Parts: sequence; structure tokens; C-alpha cells
Amino acid sequence: MRSPRQSNRGNASDLRRRIAVEAARLIAEQGLRDYHAAKLKAAAHFGPPDSLPLPRNGEIEEALREHQRLFQADSQPRHLARLRAAAIDAMRFFSRFEPRLVGAVLEGTADAHSAVCLHVFTDNLVELTSFLAENGIPFEQQDRNLRLDSGRSADLPALRFLAGDTALDATVFPLDGLRQAPLDRISERPMRRATLDALLDLAKPPSTA
Repeated sequence: MRSPRQSNRGNASDLRRRIAVEAARLIAEQGLRDYHAAKLKAAAHFGPPDSLPLPRNGEIEEALREHQRLFQADSQPRHLARLRAAAIDAMRFFSRFEPRLVGAVLEGTADAHSAVCLHVFTDNLVELTSFLAENGIPFEQQDRNLRLDSGRSADLPALRFLAGDTALDATVFPLDGLRQAPLDRISERPMRRATLDALLDLAKPPSTA
């Protein structure tokens, strides 16, 4: 027989799982990209969010992959392939700025709501913005706060623009930012980055041999 303490732990674990599943649904179906906002909105379905056991980002990521596998098995892979093709074009375009692919397009969870997210590197932001202007590409610029490690964060410029109907988001690092990636919001470990060659390998169709 389970003790009351074990029962409470089980109930909390079950509720946290249900919140993660609902947050994943909101991300997949409504395009919420902020995991914290998604979990708070999901928790509101079950009671006051500040009194509930909120799932970790990794739990939401796992639930998102499961949701895509169950409910978007046809559409999500097509969107992912399209976005990876757009990422290849974008990385070739930005080749002089040492581009690296990050985020959902790299991790395989990108969908119709996702942007292609890049890290680009230069010690001269004007060189990059002038490059976009010279190519007739209008963009929006904002600051983005990223955690560099457990004790440091930094505000970095981020440029957003469209390539056809695909949204691209390029966070601009100084050149020495190539040495260490910022912390991932999900794993809290250094963010996974991919070069163009790595992306080309990833985008190859699976062998039928």
C-alpha cells in the first residue's frame, strides 16, 4: 500500500506530466516559442500556476517530440525539411560571418511556426547590417539576453528578417564567441551549434540501402 507521502509525490508527478503535455500542445498548435510562458499558460488549465509543480524545460521538449510524433507525423517532417533547406541557403549567404545553426531547426522539433535561428560572428556589427542593406534585405534589430555560463549573461544584438516566407533570426556574437556557446534554455548546457557542413550531412535523405 502506498503511503500518503508516496501518493502525493505520484499525484504531483502526474500533474507535472499533464502540464508538460498541455504546454507541448500549445507550442505545437499555437506557435508559442517561450517555454516558460507555455508552461504557465498550460498550468492555468489545472489551477493557480504558482501552486502547481511546473515541469522542467526538458520535460516539455520530450512531450513536444511525442506530440509531433503522434499528431504531426506527416506535416512536421515536411516543415522541418523546408526549414533546413532555408537554413542551408542562409548559411551560404552569411558565409563570411561564420554562421552556426541553432535551435529547433537543428534539434528536429521545428514546425510551421518556427524561425531559422543562426549565430553569426563579427566584431563589427555595422559590417553585417550594411551587408543586409546592400542586398536589399530589411531587418528588425533587438537585444537578446543570453546566459554565457552559470555566472554571466550578455545582451547581444539579434537581427530578424524574412527570406521569402521563412523567418530568419540571427544573433550576433563577437568573433571570440565562436569558442564557447551560450547555455541552452532547455538543457542549461552549452548550446548545440552546427556548421554548414554538419547541416548538409544532417539534411541528407536517409539511405535506403
